[in-house]
Amino acid sequence: MQNEKTDASGGWHATTIVMVRKGGRIVIAGDGQVSLGQTIIKGNARKVRKLGKGDVIAGFAGATADAFTLFERLEGKLDQYPGQLVRACVELAKDWRSDRYLRRLEAMMLVADSRAALVLTGTGDVLEPEAGEHGSAMAIGSGGNYALSAARALLPMDLSAEDIARRSMQIAAEICVYTNTNIVIESLPLSEN
Repeated sequence: MQNEKTDASGGWHATTIVMVRKGGRIVIAGDGQVSLGQTIIKGNARKVRKLGKGDVIAGFAGATADAFTLFERLEGKLDQYPGQLVRACVELAKDWRSDRYLRRLEAMMLVADSRAALVLTGTGDVLEPEAGEHGSAMAIGSGGNYALSAARALLPMDLSAEDIARRSMQIAAEICVYTNTNIVIESLPLSEN
């Protein structure tokens, strides 16, 4: 039997989250649609937010309660390892993979600070997007591949990171029935180090 939260390819339903890094900014954008099966339950959920002291941005795809649990755990790791997003994420991924309770959580996260951008999964992955000549992009969720394709196509154009994220989300919403155009965007300046 197929899990309600995943499609046949194993991707997450009910959201699209995209991260774009370009021109001295890092941006994470997400849609607001919450679906239960084929029914839209809510159209203005906030799946992208600032964490810690406002110096980390994150977006999630998957079960909402699970994502909030992971946000809380990540904030705890950020308190434990201040200014060390990569270390905090690796520690969270280790817990997520080894803890019986956390292993059952069904969510993925994109997280970023001024120096790093990462995707976190329940399989223990902590991945950084490939940096290209014009910037980088990463996406998760049921419309993630559409948003990622759009972002990569838009990166060479004379657009800001926020414009690319917004346009990528709009393209994903035109294709993915689990994604809407109620877009929330959070951004941070990139560190010069």
